[in-house]
Amino acid sequence: MNLADIDLNLLVAFDILLREKNVSRAAEQLNITQPAMSSSLKRLRKLLNDPVLVRTSEGMQPTEKAKKLAPKLRKILLDLTDALQKVDSFNPKTSQRLFRIMASDYAASTLLPSLLNQLNELAPGITLDIMTPSDVDFVDVENGKIDMAINHFEKLPQSFHQKVLWQDSFSCITHSDNPQTSPLTLENYLKAQHVWVSKTGFGVGVGMNPKDVQKLGWVDEALAKIGEKRKIKLFTRNYQVAMQLAHDDHLLATLPSKAANIHASRPNYTVQAPPFVIPDIELKMIWSPLIHHEPSHIWLRQQVIEAAKRV
Repeated sequence: MNLADIDLNLLVAFDILLREKNVSRAAEQLNITQPAMSSSLKRLRKLLNDPVLVRTSEGMQPTEKAKKLAPKLRKILLDLTDALQKVDSFNPKTSQRLFRIMASDYAASTLLPSLLNQLNELAPGITLDIMTPSDVDFVDVENGKIDMAINHFEKLPQSFHQKVLWQDSFSCITHSDNPQTSPLTLENYLKAQHVWVSKTGFGVGVGMNPKDVQKLGWVDEALAKIGEKRKIKLFTRNYQVAMQLAHDDHLLATLPSKAANIHASRPNYTVQAPPFVIPDIELKMIWSPLIHHEPSHIWLRQQVIEAAKRV
């Protein structure tokens, strides 16, 4: 095979096809017609002497050869994009840049106030578009459609850059008149009615089942290790809602301490340490290698790091 005979656009098409596993969606990603993408797939099959994608009962699936080639070609494309990327100067004081940030509700309620105060002073023309985990997926981050994602992540693609912003313990928050918190023993904790808050990841959320401990997350996994289970009255994906309900309905919310401390000084709230061990969590910032060296992103990442230090 002569490299001079290879159309670089075919490698881009191969990368998109292997990630989308659908000709129509791949065409949309490249902003071309479906017949044009089908033509690219036909040329790829001829070039590689391999079907590349085959139709199965579960939809289009890559061949073994295609699966082996995919990560190698993806790295080549990332390196090439990085090498050819135009480096522009960046002036935060005059920039009208829009940054898109995926932030979990926990990250948004704790980190963003500090970040916004900082940006208002240093870069008044910059706008933030804050997206939720259900709005995006890892492909959006990898392609640079999202400037960064801030959340707790259990697994990440190896190509991503990442930075731990902080580690956080857990606290219990409720109305100060809640009889189950005086004192907050394990026995009283298990007698109380609880509000559950999601440990959000990427993708559209699904309904919760109190019996499915594996999906309930940090708090319930820690309880399961000591052979206990709490009484969950309400499920929510919003930390502010959880804290408000903990106050208004005398529910007990167990959540990361930096979120709980938002209400710690308000009347009729009480914040206490949980009566059992819950492992700390990490809040991470992740971003694509495609934008790693871009000056405006370097600047923004530094602002996030500085804002996290003040929380």
